[in-house]
Amino acid sequence: MTLDFIKMHGCGNDYIYFDCLKKELDNLSDLAIKLSDRHFSIGGDGIVMICPSNVADAKMRMFNIDGSEGKMCGNAIRCVGKYLADNDIVKSDNITIETLSGIKKLNLHKKNGKVCSVQVNMGKAEFNPEKIPVKVKSNVDKLISYSTKIDGTDYNITCVCMGNPHCVVFCDDVDSLDLTKLGPKFENNDIFPDKVNTEFVKIIDKNTLQMRVWERGSGETMACGTGACAAVVAAVENGFCKKGQDISVELLGGILTISYTDEAVFMTGDAVVAFKGKVNI
Repeated sequence: MTLDFIKMHGCGNDYIYFDCLKKELDNLSDLAIKLSDRHFSIGGDGIVMICPSNVADAKMRMFNIDGSEGKMCGNAIRCVGKYLADNDIVKSDNITIETLSGIKKLNLHKKNGKVCSVQVNMGKAEFNPEKIPVKVKSNVDKLISYSTKIDGTDYNITCVCMGNPHCVVFCDDVDSLDLTKLGPKFENNDIFPDKVNTEFVKIIDKNTLQMRVWERGSGETMACGTGACAAVVAAVENGFCKKGQDISVELLGGILTISYTDEAVFMTGDAVVAFKGKVNI
């Protein structure tokens, strides 16, 4: 079978996208593992299916490099919005996308008739440890700068759910971290029953963060939209930044702008087409 695909990225967080609005695909986990290989196939952080929805303009399903299905991806959903608008599938600049983490609202920004950036209403941040989920012995409502041991080392962690679980660690230096060794220790720790995405964050100033991320199922990626949101939420809750202001999050692949308000967390970033092609499966 020959399939048409489009390779897109948001801040370098790249996925292989398939238009499944009229045709479904099978064996998605196996497909993600095979096609994400950067040496022997297309290469990417996973695959994304753009599907029909009964409750929104479209539905997004995404699968990681290891074949696991993700609930939500902030960078991928911006690219889904771009695809729908640029191909005249959806006419409005305000659209909705169904995900496993609920329906997300997108506001599309265009230049010369094409979507160049997208703002996503990511919903409210969830702090309840049971809903993130995080297993802790103490009876607390929030895990803000919570002291715990990860593989024998003491860390202060801030945990938040942005449709998927996140653990934020503030550091003086993120450039020198060996995430290939450190990331899996967090991802696979017993206190995270569903595994976890881990953000290592340096405070540059009250409006700027530097971040590297280890994503469950994918490893270190160039960017993580939900992770950038979690980092800003954690920075505000720890007193490093102020609520309601635009915070720039510097990622390996670019910059995302995040605003954490009482209403919701808003994320704005680019959506870029890398190339289109056909693949035999």
